Amino acid sequence: MTGARITHPLLLGLTNICMCTRTKLSSKAFLLMALLPIPNYLHPNKHMQGMLEDRLIHQCLSIVLQPLMKAAKVGIMMSDLVGNVWHCFTPLAAYIVNTPEAAMLACVCRKTSPFTMASYLQFGDIFRHPSHTRSITLDQLDSITVDPNNLEAYFDACAEYRLNSVCTPFWMNWPLTDPSIFLMSEPLHHWHKEFFDHDCQWCLTIVGTSELDFRFLILQPITGYCHFTGGISRLKQVTGRGHHDIQHYIVGLISGAALCHFIIAVCALMDVQYLAQSPTPDDDLLASIDQALLTFHEHKDIILTSGA
Repeated sequence: MTGARITHPLLLGLTNICMCTRTKLSSKAFLLMALLPIPNYLHPNKHMQGMLEDRLIHQCLSIVLQPLMKAAKVGIMMSDLVGNVWHCFTPLAAYIVNTPEAAMLACVCRKTSPFTMASYLQFGDIFRHPSHTRSITLDQLDSITVDPNNLEAYFDACAEYRLNSVCTPFWMNWPLTDPSIFLMSEPLHHWHKEFFDHDCQWCLTIVGTSELDFRFLILQPITGYCHFTGGISRLKQVTGRGHHDIQHYIVGLISGAALCHFIIAVCALMDVQYLAQSPTPDDDLLASIDQALLTFHEHKDIILTSGA
């Protein structure tokens, strides 16, 4: 935006559009619905500012998405590509966001899973905690008797349930809408940036910065693949494409320089990232992802014990 003004863009797409078409920017498969405001708040407490910002986003979403909520209840007549008219309903199938935004939309605090009942103290558990369903969140909000306009008191009351103090979630009146289901991992942050910020940094620590940079340097340049002539330790403003290119080489380059269990843990996470990008997931693929995650959990202790 011009004039030093910034906003959150809200984009809308259809799940029945083929993934290969939808993910191409040139296809224009997403429609800009609204620009959500990012105002400055006068409250001196930063926690209260964050609460007000989260409430504003939910309120804006409730206004903008009201026609879709109504269509999800009673339906709407729509025509397909060949002119046939259908009675359609519009459930919220997926909301693609990064981790902080997912927590905000699920109405939970930071360092709390928006999908399950786990907090940051249980993130290392090998098992999946119970789902944090919409009914649980709404029941917790109903049990709070403090006036939502009393910001500090309401914030303290919500802290007991690890809620972010949003009193009226935008999805509360949307039929068949559950944050534990519609919140989707976003590939740039949850796969590629996660790899660069964590997996790649573990490898630099274990193998050594100079050694791993040297191994990238001596790779034979291949047409179609990025060649990191200066290594990767000093890369700045790396894009998702750069993260993706480093993933092509990382497992092979740490072989022989890192412990076997460490290599297995990193390779298991790479398997998860690649399998999750499949355009046609099925039960066999999901079982393979679960097995890769189990393998990582079985070997992840080496990352801590080795100081990575």
